[in-house]
Amino acid sequence: MPDYQKELVEYRLQTAKEKLHSAQVLLEAGEYKDSIGRSYYAMFSAIRAILALDKVDFSKHAGVIAYFQKEYVKTGKFDKEYSKYISSAFQIRNNCDYADFFLVSRSDAEEQYKKAEKFLDAVKQYLEGI
Repeated sequence: MPDYQKELVEYRLQTAKEKLHSAQVLLEAGEYKDSIGRSYYAMFSAIRAILALDKVDFSKHAGVIAYFQKEYVKTGKFDKEYSKYISSAFQIRNNCDYADFFLVSRSDAEEQYKKAEKFLDAVKQYLEGI
């Protein structure tokens, strides 16, 4: 893997870690919608780290997610549960950001945080294995 590619993977993985940390801080502060958003972006940034391996990126979130599902979930490189995590997180994040009167609880934010943490761990393991 060329150096710039490795640097991009590492940069995006670091971004994912930062987003996950922000999700935790916001969760502890009672900012549940924003915590959910950061949890989603932790997963999204982790996926983009993987896509850097393929020298692929997309201008829309749906494109990033679809590519991950096609090239990494359907091929068995990642379990199907991770496809569900990112799809669900994308929808919940959209609702948090754009839907009027969309309510979330602490347990909702905790659940998204735990999924993002597990997702990030799976991506780290994958990257270490290649």
